[in-house]
This record gives sequence, structure tokens and C-alpha cells, in this order.
Amino acid sequence: MNKNRQQSLTQAASAHRETLRRNLQHRLEVARAQGNETLVRQLEAEALYLRV
Repeated sequence: MNKNRQQSLTQAASAHRETLRRNLQHRLEVARAQGNETLVRQLEAEALYLRV
């Protein structure tokens, strides 16, 4: 049972990081499309911080 719980937690953490990555990627695309270089730099810094 404990192994199943650990596996579930690992899968949830992985899914969460993937959601963060996709969300951040979308935000970067929109900022670039709008020509908002300040926001692009902030989002790139966030990506480095999150290591995504």
C-alpha cells in the first residue's frame, strides 16, 4: 500500500510540473506575440527558477 501511495504522489508531482511547463510555454508564446519583452524576460527567469 505504501508503495502505491508513493507512486501516486510521484505521478501527481510529475503531472503538476508538466502543467506548469505547458502553462509557462503558452504564456511565453503570448508575450512574444505581443512583443512584450519585459514579460518575456520575466517568464524566462521564472522558467529558470522552476527548472522547466
